[in-house]
Amino acid sequence: MTVALSSREIASQLSSKFPGAIEAAGNDSVLVKSDSLVQVAAYLKDTDGLKFAYLNYITAVDYYSYFEVVYQLTSLEHNRSVILKTRCYGRDNPSVPSVTSLWQGADFQEREIYDLFGIKFEGHPNLKRIFLWDGFPGYPLRKDWNQ
Repeated sequence: MTVALSSREIASQLSSKFPGAIEAAGNDSVLVKSDSLVQVAAYLKDTDGLKFAYLNYITAVDYYSYFEVVYQLTSLEHNRSVILKTRCYGRDNPSVPSVTSLWQGADFQEREIYDLFGIKFEGHPNLKRIFLWDGFPGYPLRKDWNQ
């Protein structure tokens, strides 16, 4: 079983490396500005002593005033995990950067989020619907979706 890394500890380390990139650190997660997401994630993946080389999952949450994209990362080498979050605002065209360049396993998960929430992942190599057909009206996991 992996041990959750203290989010305040990792946020402090990330803040010194990427000034202004960290918006908040909760008890169990670190909130990263979306324009810094790829750089912060690459640092967590590649840095000695961290090596968060495994992407457990990506999911999204609709808080209506914004969307939050949640990433759980695990360091198999150090037996630790961390949760990164980022936010995107606006319901018309929400987007965050893709992490498929770092973790190939992000491919289908980002496509699923795009399909069901309508969040675009900038830089994704093949962002298209994965469950629903082209032309499907809306995004069923949004709070304001009407059938």
